[in-house]
Amino acid sequence: MNDFIASIDRPEIVAGIMILALNAYALMGGADFGGGVWDLLASGPRRERQRELISGTIAPIWEANHVWLIVVVVMLFTAFPAAYGVLSVVLHVPLSLMLVGIVLRGSAFVFRSYGSRTREDRRRWGLAFAIASTITPLLLGDIVGALSSGGVADAARRVGRGAFVEVFVSPWLAPFPLAVGALALALFSFLAAVYLTVAAQDDEVREDFRRRALASAVAVFVTAGIALLLARGEASRVGIGLTAGRLAVAVQVATGVAAVVAIGALWRRRYPLARLAAGAQVSFILWGWALAQYPYLIPPTLAIRDAAAPAATLELLLWALAGGAVILIPALVYLFRTFNAPVRRAL
Repeated sequence: MNDFIASIDRPEIVAGIMILALNAYALMGGADFGGGVWDLLASGPRRERQRELISGTIAPIWEANHVWLIVVVVMLFTAFPAAYGVLSVVLHVPLSLMLVGIVLRGSAFVFRSYGSRTREDRRRWGLAFAIASTITPLLLGDIVGALSSGGVADAARRVGRGAFVEVFVSPWLAPFPLAVGALALALFSFLAAVYLTVAAQDDEVREDFRRRALASAVAVFVTAGIALLLARGEASRVGIGLTAGRLAVAVQVATGVAAVVAIGALWRRRYPLARLAAGAQVSFILWGWALAQYPYLIPPTLAIRDAAAPAATLELLLWALAGGAVILIPALVYLFRTFNAPVRRAL
């Protein structure tokens, strides 16, 4: 641990801020995607009330939440241009599909809410919104899995020499990346269901989302187990990093405790505690992955320091981030508090 702390310099600080921004995106933007999943799966006599709750909770904040993803992308190409170059070339297919999904999801949400004159129009746009909300987190998790597996680094060495499928498709269309994609979808669905139990004012609808939250907690457990098993063979460095060492064990224990507390709180209908524990669970999983992959941005060939921009660039970026945070964070707090009280309770 002391060696780890002593090794931290500007490149590691910038990388840590990137993970913080990604963490914020998972907790807020990820829950928005999960809301789209439950919009797709709305059922029973209260399905329209379920969709109204989802729409009313997402509406004031869905666009603002993407600021965290923008921060991650800008930091990546500014602070780690070599890594950005590799990722944008090797993973251009899933990255492009993910961006299309984000745009399609947002457009469909707006058209359903404000541009549909008939029930059939709302149904079609709602279906597009829900499908895009389901596919996009799958792709996001798939990209993370491809990065961790080492497939991206292998494919980068074959750019210009290998077949298109071998270089640009096989790294992300493999069992481990797909399992991580399924885990991301389950996590986002779990977060959304828990948040919606807090936001709901209708006891029947709240109970609907409580049951969905418990079901998705089981899905998180199953997909996480599958991903960990596959990591042993397809992403051995990350698999070992997740289970070996005192820090890894501590993160795993914290994740397990948060999961148990979230499920227990849902079972006992203590929804604010469930929200807090669910957010902690997702955060511990994300940071566990980051620590398991450390010190690499693209395992096993491109370390954080090897990919880092010059020190002057990193220093200017850190100052810019500090100045931007002074504006961004209070503005987001003001947004949540001003435009939607249920969102404030949910987040």
